[in-house]
Parts: sequence; structure tokens; C-alpha cells
Amino acid sequence: MERTLVILKPDCVCRGLIGEVVKRFEDEKFNVIALRMLHLSVEEAEKFYAVHQGKEFYERLTRYMSSSSVVSMVLEGENVMLRIRELIGATDPKNAVSGTIRKKYALSGLMNVVHASDSLESANGEIAFFFNDKEIFHYQRREE
Repeated sequence: MERTLVILKPDCVCRGLIGEVVKRFEDEKFNVIALRMLHLSVEEAEKFYAVHQGKEFYERLTRYMSSSSVVSMVLEGENVMLRIRELIGATDPKNAVSGTIRKKYALSGLMNVVHASDSLESANGEIAFFFNDKEIFHYQRREE
């Protein structure tokens, strides 16, 4: 089973969309194996998004991600990385496919509801940024 990190961004949290977005993931049979709400400091946001340092959007992104609470979660499932990226849609909601989370809820390329890891390698590092092994719980999904 693959796992990936997803962050529900400040616009998602502040607009009351947490439940709707998590439901979309669970409807696709992904297991939520870790979940936490937190408020990133600017320094934590800068560290998390360090890969983008030097890009024109870096300061705006880190300031935005530290502007309010976020929800970080680890999702697990078959081919989770590709399937999550397809479900959330393109970063810019204008380019997102109809029916994706970003097409439905995003306000802009910055306020686009959700961050998701883009590779298994980055997922491992991103998961470790938010969670330790004792905070990740695997379970067998039951359909009743």
C-alpha cells in the first residue's frame, strides 16, 4: 500500500470544507491513517516549502500557509499518489478537470484548497515533517 501526505490549506479550513474534502478521499476508498490540525509558523512553512525557495511565489505561499490553521493527513491506498493527484486536479483551478476538488472549490492557484505530495520520495519526507511513526495508524477498511 502506498501512502501520501495531503494538507488542507487555510482556504479549505476557513471555508468549512474539511469534511467535504475528507469525504471525497474516503469515497475513493483511501484510508486516513493520520490526521492533525495545526497552525504553521512562517518558519515552518518556509522549511516545508524549501524546495520552492527562490521562486517568485515562495514568499506569498509561505505567508499564506502560515496565515491560518491547516489540516495535515496521511492517506493510504492502492496507487494513492497518482489517484490523489487526479482527484485534486491541476494547481491552477482554471486548468483543472471538471469534477476535481480544485475545480469545484479552489479560489485561485494559491488558494486551491489542498496540497498533495508529488512523488513517493517527497511524500516520505513530507509525512515525516508532520508525523512520527507512533502517530500513523493502519487499519483494515470494512464495508458494511
